[in-house]
Amino acid sequence: MEKKEISAVVEAQRKFFASNATLSVKFRKEYLKNLKTALLKNEAEISAAIKKDLGKSSFESFMCETGMVIDEINFMLKHLSSLAKKKRVHTPISQFASNSYTISCPYGVTLIMSPWNYPLLLTLDPLVDSIAAGNTAVLKPSAYSPATSAVIQKITESVFPKEYVAVITGGREENAHLLDEKFDYIFFTGSKAVGKEVMAKAARHITPLTLELGGKSPCIIDSGANIKLAAKRIAFGKYLNCGQTCVAPDYILCEKSVKDKFLSFLKSEITEQYGNEPLQNENFGRIINEKHFSRICALINNSKTLYGGKFDADSLKIEPTVMDNVTPSDAVMQEEIFGPILPILTFDDIDEAISFVNKREKPLALYIFSSNKKNIKKVTSLCSFGGGCINDVVVHIATSSMGFGGVGESGIGAYHGKAGFDAFSHSKSIMDKKTWLDIPLRYQPYTKSKEKFLKKLFK
Repeated sequence: MEKKEISAVVEAQRKFFASNATLSVKFRKEYLKNLKTALLKNEAEISAAIKKDLGKSSFESFMCETGMVIDEINFMLKHLSSLAKKKRVHTPISQFASNSYTISCPYGVTLIMSPWNYPLLLTLDPLVDSIAAGNTAVLKPSAYSPATSAVIQKITESVFPKEYVAVITGGREENAHLLDEKFDYIFFTGSKAVGKEVMAKAARHITPLTLELGGKSPCIIDSGANIKLAAKRIAFGKYLNCGQTCVAPDYILCEKSVKDKFLSFLKSEITEQYGNEPLQNENFGRIINEKHFSRICALINNSKTLYGGKFDADSLKIEPTVMDNVTPSDAVMQEEIFGPILPILTFDDIDEAISFVNKREKPLALYIFSSNKKNIKKVTSLCSFGGGCINDVVVHIATSSMGFGGVGESGIGAYHGKAGFDAFSHSKSIMDKKTWLDIPLRYQPYTKSKEKFLKKLFK
């Protein structure tokens, strides 16, 4: 799309927002209901598109994408009236007589830029939050998942007028044109490298933003863990979507005394869940494109591959792979893997594991498998990370009752549920001062007696 066409879309949305139509909670709810209806009606087409882009099964598509968007809509339909209400807050005695409150106001025209790994979820989940908060939205789905982008465009155009929600497809040129526009809020999900560019562009207009990035999310297993269950849950979370999940366990930090036991259970679980021939498993996804396939294959060190390691360039599939005796200097530890390779590193005591994590960039997620409450408290208190699980992986994102987001290098801000509504809203603070009383304390002339009385108020 040409730059002038994109500018026209943004301008049309700015005019629509200025009409105040989106300020009505009833108006927002109606469109959220319509979006839910459209998602259910087009479920089969959504599943087929995601299968074409990523090889996901219909079960996985609904569980991890369509179903989660519907869950977010359901949360907003249930709680939106309460979230949008004026909130009374405490007023200090020094400001008698008055009352204070906050009101949540939409930013205006928002830009939502989404990635390819969960193309429906990561486009429409923030859209639900933006609409619930009363904004208009321009959606920019990834060019790497064109089939899903086309379905997103079809669904949104069937539900929303373009001056309310518009979809811009295309690649880098369209991204650049969009980031040259002045938006009132930007929501970006993707790599840290592109996130830096988005933040730099936003700074030109001092545009507030949320960055949902990634990083190397560690998974710690100590000697007190239920090793068999840990292996089962890690095999699911790591190889879900062929490892292309931003919160997947990127590497394992396993206590040395239980490493062999864990590896034995992990190999059994991979076979149990993905079969003896994972490359032939139609429910096991594929890598998004040749570029990422080649990058991931280059991270596999055959001399350290304990399980898997095979791949098929024609189908862009890579087996669930486990690498043992990995060191921090290995290539697989130099970048976020974002693929079905699981490196295993070891530690002797929990403080060593904590030190290892804290010496690196702050991850989007952290997981610990343990029954030792002291170790759990230490890890969750002393390590800085976006969010995570105790004795599970990935599933902390599957709720609208907690915010999801990164910290430091793994992101800025959070969304889902109330956190999502808050992300796309400005909380406006207002003090309503009464006119029937006007205490003269603050006015000049200032006297010693006034000063003495003032100080008493703060004791």
